[in-house]
Amino acid sequence: MKPDAQGAVRSSPEQARAAIESFLAASKCPVVVDPGDPPFPVTPDNYALEWRSGYLTIEIWDERRHLSRRITGILSQARGRLELSIERFGKRAGTLSLIDTAAAPAETTRKAARMTYRERFRRALSRQFPEWRIVELSTDPDLEHSLSPTYPRAFLRLGTRGMAAIGAGPDSDSDGVLTFGLIWLDYLRTRERRVAVEGLVVLLPAGRERTTCLRMLCLNPRAARCSIFVQTADGYEDPVDLADYGNIDTRLERATRPLPDSSADVADWFERIRSEQNVETVHRGDGAVSLRVRGLEFARLDGGALMWGLETRRPALASNLGEIVELAREIGRLRSPRVSDRRSPLYAKHPEGWLESQVRSSIQEIDATLEPSPVYGQAPTFTAGERGVIDLLAVDVRGRLAVLELKASEDIHLPMQALDYWVRVKWHAEKREFGAAGYFPGVELRTEAPRLLLVAPALEFHPSNEAVMRYFGQDIEVQRIGVGESWRESLKVMFRHGKLG
Repeated sequence: MKPDAQGAVRSSPEQARAAIESFLAASKCPVVVDPGDPPFPVTPDNYALEWRSGYLTIEIWDERRHLSRRITGILSQARGRLELSIERFGKRAGTLSLIDTAAAPAETTRKAARMTYRERFRRALSRQFPEWRIVELSTDPDLEHSLSPTYPRAFLRLGTRGMAAIGAGPDSDSDGVLTFGLIWLDYLRTRERRVAVEGLVVLLPAGRERTTCLRMLCLNPRAARCSIFVQTADGYEDPVDLADYGNIDTRLERATRPLPDSSADVADWFERIRSEQNVETVHRGDGAVSLRVRGLEFARLDGGALMWGLETRRPALASNLGEIVELAREIGRLRSPRVSDRRSPLYAKHPEGWLESQVRSSIQEIDATLEPSPVYGQAPTFTAGERGVIDLLAVDVRGRLAVLELKASEDIHLPMQALDYWVRVKWHAEKREFGAAGYFPGVELRTEAPRLLLVAPALEFHPSNEAVMRYFGQDIEVQRIGVGESWRESLKVMFRHGKLG
């Protein structure tokens, strides 16, 4: 069978019907995907292939839905997937996909889900902006301009006015949508010289909008008019009032804590281990004390117990002391900036931790106005779990707090992740809670918004980071600080970009 000019395979009605029946018979978990609707499971008892008015028609039903489509041809067939051309109401051409979710490659099912959500995204924009024309709608990747296929994006136009729009489907990472939305907005403003692209519209699944709302509150309303809609279970959209999202999910533990209570033996073991060369002691926000070598934790004093190991932690016994000391020495040897074999897993493991170790020991190289100590790690803490970046909190000689966000490799989301921590520090600073909780003893802390320093190797800042930062609020004094590629050996600043007061 050969494709015609429209891409459909030239096949007789009998061949089309035979292909569908053969596909469904061989499938373990078949579903029908009609763009804009959720996948429709197919069972032997809920579908029918019939001839009606000379057309091959497929019908599928369940207790809530009914789908009927005229099949005009077969577009393509591959393992786990059969693409059909169909005729919709008004003789409009369309597509229908049969997918065996048990056999189709993961990328095939992901693409089907994206296409389904793209149609729902289009319908939502048409409802919410009926006077505007959707002149562009895409889920195609554009690596040159850092546009992701994960989030459908659209360009809306009304005369000489324009609007960027982006959506996050139910299976996507909702927290990443604002980064790509601002990149899309910035790209359209560069491309569309004759149109005033006013702002950005973001569509999110209901219940997953909090992080994006908190981030959007940190943007400059003069730089772009931004709005959010949440898509409810009934398939419609509700506008979001950002004023409802002012409360921050954060907590501030006390900084002035003694070492966890432990037996005399455990305390002696702890002192013996931390006296080793290259061993660092870092107090964690949860009250535990971390023992590290160049940022890699190998032991922890937690609740009076000494836990040790790299992949699996186990309680230390007296007989383990020699092994723990030897482990620290071996990490120091393999995790040395001068080691000849850089393919060692221990050398490559947790580079952010290594960068944190260097910044802690040379923080005035990052900014000469920062006090060398104390420097706190992730205070306040997040209730959502681990983050892909390292958060540090320092203070300058004037008593103003400084947030340092560290990343050892390229990360397109670094500016937005930094906002997450910055807004929490700002929240507690305005309430004068840091001093009351024992942070920076003897320092009169200022209540103004903290400074924000993004630290990464000079060649590891994502090209889009700067574009995203242009939309930050005017009260956010942010600076990108690039360090030399030999940062593991010595920290040297190569450039500083951004604004600081």
